[in-house]
Amino acid sequence: MSGNNEGIIVILSSPSGAGKTTLVKEISRSKNFQISISHTTRKPRSIETNGKDYYFVSDYEFKKLINEDKFLEYAKVFHHYYGSSKDVVFKKLNNGENVIFDIDWQGTQQIKRQKLNYKIFTIFILPPSRDELYNRLLNRDRNDEKIAKERMTQFNEDVLHWKDYDFVVINDDLGNCCKKIIKFIESSDIKKDLNYQKLISLHVENLLN
Repeated sequence: MSGNNEGIIVILSSPSGAGKTTLVKEISRSKNFQISISHTTRKPRSIETNGKDYYFVSDYEFKKLINEDKFLEYAKVFHHYYGSSKDVVFKKLNNGENVIFDIDWQGTQQIKRQKLNYKIFTIFILPPSRDELYNRLLNRDRNDEKIAKERMTQFNEDVLHWKDYDFVVINDDLGNCCKKIIKFIESSDIKKDLNYQKLISLHVENLLN
């Protein structure tokens, strides 16, 4: 996959609730990719563990890390900060480990702008429908309609960034979606299929209507 002994960067992004976090874990297990564990200022969910899912820190600690230039990328999403540790990521890549990111389009743009000397694959995940996305958000946030509706209001903006990614996939079946992403990464081919692009474009139009 990589032309040298360095690892590659794989980035998965999606609107909230489309399944990127689950896909990152599945790909990590099947391909032995190292997950970039983000720092965040939000509170952990009941099933999350500090140091495994995220590094949960205060606003003060996060801003201190920003000032010390410790982040490869960071962004504020739904009132909370998220950021990827520069030193940790670079150490893994330079040791030949492939690193997979679960970040939004803001972080992806920051990484791409740096023109790093690593192979980078960017993948955008779409939900099969708005209804399915809303149901996933409700289930994830313990039937909290307020949180689900807040994330749905951001959906129309987030989904438009699919065009900035190397590969786009519809997460209508977790296993099949995972296989498509792995196949894309292993092919090392980031040439965009125009017919497939049209299919995705139509699907996005349907999601926005």
